Amino acid sequence: MELFLKLEAGYLGIAAFALVITLIVTTRPFMPKGALKKGFLLMFSLSFTFIALHYYVTSSRISEVETAFNSGEKVLCESRAVRKVAQSVSIEKSNEWSLKDHMFSSPNYSREFFSARCIKYVPITLSK
Repeated sequence: MELFLKLEAGYLGIAAFALVITLIVTTRPFMPKGALKKGFLLMFSLSFTFIALHYYVTSSRISEVETAFNSGEKVLCESRAVRKVAQSVSIEKSNEWSLKDHMFSSPNYSREFFSARCIKYVPITLSK
């Protein structure tokens, strides 16, 4: 549950805001009867569906990234510290990186990376 809240807190906030706006709009006098019920049902269903899909995709990627890392494969994480050059950091077990509680850390690097914000490295091969 903690991972769900870490990943989806922003989207839950956006969904709550959308539901409040739906409540305000559908309770106006010019709205037809039943608009509140229909509007809330629609917005709740859409929000639930999109948040659930996002969580599924993100947790699947976390699993793939962590499995690849534990297998000794390379993982790429976005570095927001430097915006101009080297926007991604290559993470490998052989380079003293470790994984604990979905966070990659290294004694040779100043910050940690959340595995949800990383991807498994797949080299591109061009065939003729």
